[in-house]
Amino acid sequence: MLQTRWLGRVSYSDAQALQRALFANTSEQYLLLLEHPSVYTLGVRTDLNNILVDPATVGAEMVRADRGGDVTYHGPGQLVGYPILNVPDEADRTPKYVHKLEQLIVDVLAEFGLTNAGKLDGYPGVWIDPEGSSPRKICAIGVKITRNRSMHGFALNVKTDLSMFTHIIPCGIPDKPVTSLEREGVDVPMQEVVEAFARHGAKAFDDGSYLHQSVGYRRQDRSTFSSSAVQDSTLPGGGSDAESSTRSNLSKRMDRAGLKADTFLNISTRKPDWLRAKANMGPEYREVKRTMRRLSLSTVCEEAGCPNIYECWADGTATFMINGENCTRACSFCLVKTDHPAPLDPLEPTRVAEAVKEMGLAFAVVTAVARDDLADGGSGAFASTINEIRRISPGTRVEVLISDCKGDPDSLNKVFGARPDVLNHNLETVSRLQNVVRPSASYARSLSVLARAKDAGLVTKSSLIAGMGETRDELIAALRDLASVGCDIVTIGQYLRPTERHFPVARWMTPEEFAELSEIGEAFGIGHVEASPMVRSSYHAKSSFTSIANSLSMLRV
Repeated sequence: MLQTRWLGRVSYSDAQALQRALFANTSEQYLLLLEHPSVYTLGVRTDLNNILVDPATVGAEMVRADRGGDVTYHGPGQLVGYPILNVPDEADRTPKYVHKLEQLIVDVLAEFGLTNAGKLDGYPGVWIDPEGSSPRKICAIGVKITRNRSMHGFALNVKTDLSMFTHIIPCGIPDKPVTSLEREGVDVPMQEVVEAFARHGAKAFDDGSYLHQSVGYRRQDRSTFSSSAVQDSTLPGGGSDAESSTRSNLSKRMDRAGLKADTFLNISTRKPDWLRAKANMGPEYREVKRTMRRLSLSTVCEEAGCPNIYECWADGTATFMINGENCTRACSFCLVKTDHPAPLDPLEPTRVAEAVKEMGLAFAVVTAVARDDLADGGSGAFASTINEIRRISPGTRVEVLISDCKGDPDSLNKVFGARPDVLNHNLETVSRLQNVVRPSASYARSLSVLARAKDAGLVTKSSLIAGMGETRDELIAALRDLASVGCDIVTIGQYLRPTERHFPVARWMTPEEFAELSEIGEAFGIGHVEASPMVRSSYHAKSSFTSIANSLSMLRV
């Protein structure tokens, strides 16, 4: 079955990391469909004379790619397709594969009325009126096949700004123009083109079956979810103009994702028995709290209102939260406060390490608020904290739960270079709900962070929240994607709405459903899946790591 994914707008570096992970970690058949921000990419045969201006002067990046071909442009309004497929080992496999891609594109264009699209002898790609007096290129193709597996792919101009091609000699062809569906008189939404590629791609590269997932969009269910459709106690938001605006924006995102008002529970709905945590404020709990207050430390246990705080603190464990208490992002499910953060405290890493030693922790978990205000996203503080724990409590293993650092490779490498025992970055939810519950994040970017960490040789971990309006199939698809980028540990737990101003709960999932997801995830190849109603990202972190450590040869002697 072909796994097709519409990922929205994705940076070129994030897409490259995701491609490489799917190439290296799975034999699944994937077709990634996306847009890039403006970028000129140079193939292995690029003649630099074909770059006519400095890309920065026209608001574009320039990157080198390991695909074939010359220079081309990617940007908004252009559908980029990256098939990561198993290619038969046969004579002339690369030309045959390219011809198959060309035919796929021709078939899609014909569906939208462009029946004069075809191949032009001696010129890869797809052309309009190739046999006429003025052939024009509508789709570029550049591929790489290694070990019978494909990377890179095609770029189809749908509603692209064609003036961006005037700053290069596209594909090294000076005498033939570039065109688009829009230029050819075809006005079609990008999503319809995406869905056509999903259908035709499944026939071209697999048995005709496919599983298609789209970030932030569900076309088959375009219900109206307006702010007037529900009471204030159901939809997040309040009464002020700013709060009403926030609520209106969330309503629009929910509508686009196909979420219906009547699928959500009122905040007063009684929780089932399996979601009732017992408070245990015994001496162990109080001792952890005293340690945190004395050293002026924050914990995500408190800041995020974790229901497991009594169990974990009674066991002498806590998840330290560094880089302040105010987050620069506003995820609709999270209790952590969004506000202007204070400057970093340079002594905080040492205080965390002292607390780890004082508590006698064999396994410490460190997380942080998102710090988009900092050049490195707060990654340097993570590295310092890891190093300080290793210095002060050298026998302690360290798990870090990081933000995406906006995908910046240098920032991420600061954390990777400190070699945490576990690198955790949360996917949080399924592709369709990403823009609803975490609008400042990206499904593709989160997968790429995990992919880069895995490529750096780290044990990787992620988490999913269930009960937010996703379907069973969407959860399974997310598990498949995590497995396909080599994720080692996954936690899955029930979403609990912190306050009436937060995203509502769609339903309570049963313990049996969580147990099934655990089995499915591990069948996909994830080393350990911790799934139950009360599970949170750092829940049973030590035992989750230990459960896979032997197989990963990670236990210290």
